[in-house]
Amino acid sequence: MAKKSAVEKNNRRKLMVERTAEKRARLKAVATDRSLAPEERFQAYLKLAEMPRNSAPVRVRNRCDVTGRPRAFYRKFRVSRIALRDLASVGQIPGMVKSSW
Repeated sequence: MAKKSAVEKNNRRKLMVERTAEKRARLKAVATDRSLAPEERFQAYLKLAEMPRNSAPVRVRNRCDVTGRPRAFYRKFRVSRIALRDLASVGQIPGMVKSSW
């Protein structure tokens, strides 16, 4: 299991990304629009830089929903390789059979 604080910090980041997504998208659109005046674009860049760092989607880490493990994460199942193997062994994932020989 991952530390609860690390998992909670990541959850707070997810919430912040969701809350600020519209504002960030508007500012990015203005900042990258070549038809606008350079001063307007520069102001948009400055406002983007003033936004909290944790509001950027890049800061969110993919974590296992079962254990909170940040590495060896399968996006399709939203679990780590270890949890995936355990769930497959128990038969919790439809269509998946754990191979053993």
